[in-house]
Amino acid sequence: MASEATGWYDATMAKRSAAWRVHGRVQGVGYRYFVIRWASHLGLAGWTRNLWDGTVEVQAFGEDHSVSQLEAALKEGPSHARVDRLEPLPPSASLDRAKSFTVEY
Repeated sequence: MASEATGWYDATMAKRSAAWRVHGRVQGVGYRYFVIRWASHLGLAGWTRNLWDGTVEVQAFGEDHSVSQLEAALKEGPSHARVDRLEPLPPSASLDRAKSFTVEY
């Protein structure tokens, strides 16, 4: 099992956890609901939430290729958003226990 700053990867399971802080105009533009639609479509579990500094946090767990597809979508965002950058974060230790994708408050 290899460890990286953005998560862990187990080739025998082909699952991965990852987390990001999304910078830009990402609050008040439907970004969290965009994330939920993508993550649910891709079969991922985890959560997204607004942070006090105007960024959005995303924590995701699931099939490696689905996590990669979500990451690509996060870089684009919904039409009214402006994504300046994705900052990799360490995934939450409880992420692999998530059963669905939700908005956290």
